[in-house]
Amino acid sequence: MTTSSVSHPRAAAPAAGPFPWVGLIALAATVFLSVSSEMIPTGLLPEMSRSLGVTPSQVGLLVTFFAFTVVISSAPLTAATVRLPRHALMVGILTVLGLSNLLTAISPTYELVVASRILGGLAHGLFWALVPAYAAHLVPKEQIARAVSITLGGGTLAFVLGVPLGTVLGQSIGWRWAFAAIAIALGLGALAVLRWLPKVEREPVVPRLDSEPRRDPTVLPVAAICVTVAIVMIGHYALYTFIAPFVTDSMGLAPEHLSAALFIYGGAGAVGLVLTSTVFAKRTSLGLITALGATAIAVTVMALSTSTLWLSGLALLVWGLAFGLIAPLLQTRMLHTASPRIRDTASAFYTTAFNAGIGGGALVGAVLLDWKGVGFLPVANVALTLLGLVIIVLTIQLTRRRSRQRDERPVGESSSVG
Repeated sequence: MTTSSVSHPRAAAPAAGPFPWVGLIALAATVFLSVSSEMIPTGLLPEMSRSLGVTPSQVGLLVTFFAFTVVISSAPLTAATVRLPRHALMVGILTVLGLSNLLTAISPTYELVVASRILGGLAHGLFWALVPAYAAHLVPKEQIARAVSITLGGGTLAFVLGVPLGTVLGQSIGWRWAFAAIAIALGLGALAVLRWLPKVEREPVVPRLDSEPRRDPTVLPVAAICVTVAIVMIGHYALYTFIAPFVTDSMGLAPEHLSAALFIYGGAGAVGLVLTSTVFAKRTSLGLITALGATAIAVTVMALSTSTLWLSGLALLVWGLAFGLIAPLLQTRMLHTASPRIRDTASAFYTTAFNAGIGGGALVGAVLLDWKGVGFLPVANVALTLLGLVIIVLTIQLTRRRSRQRDERPVGESSSVG
């Protein structure tokens, strides 16, 4: 691919200065609330099932409806809002998410709960297309891994505190109050973003000139990352969506201890997130291979040792730690791979892939739960995790081979071949 000599007007790169802690913490808080909103049904399956008069698998499908709405709407909504100010758009998204949770809290029937979750999915898809790129725009490129880890820390905290606390609240005074509490928190989050999140410049929409290359050279690598994300997340959420019946029925844990198990899982994920921003900040390939391998081993041990609570509990902890590595490392790899001019669009497609995995995983899990029982869910998790591991290893090898070929190419060819 020949390179173009046309220069594009573009947003200025963030100047080297104080690290934007306040802005990134504000983003992390919104991520915490958004992920809590998405995943809270996983901790309240029995309560919602009894109240709405449906099966636990149908409650699990609420996660599928939410996620597939994201899959369908993320890219077109991102394209439709590309000219809107990012800051004002973020405030609007959080407001709609809050309204969605309020409607879930007051909906008298399962069908209306589904409708409210679809509304939340519309806002959630646009939210996740915006957040990683927003964080990347706040810092220079060499600080992207750190910024993304801090921002995604809100998601990990949602598993550590958001889902367990929502589970406790739902078990104590009713699942509707858990959604109402999230709705109120999202309203406060919108106000916090309005006050503390810095406004950012972004890549302007520039018409393509005839002399420009037709395709951004980073499109294919980004696509490969998105495929991997979808496969791995299907495996993960096939099991995690139904973690409540697995922990109580297979592992034999008392239902009142479910929130503690979720807390342990999420706390291990927080440790994984710290490792992402420290040990594996510059070793994303090693981190991904390690985390995917550890996930396959941990879930296998967890499934085979359900009669020994301490061993299956330890395996649950390792699984949580590994997943705390996987999500931010894949996100960081995507942001490093995508060129600045397609970063927002790449984030939208990454969000689509991630939520295809969430929704597909919940759907696969619901089918397997009714067909084979909860004990078969870890099989799907391990099989798809290993498939993702194979793709990652092959992609890394291919990337290194192409890098060596570029290094060996005669200097005269480098200016005309891309």
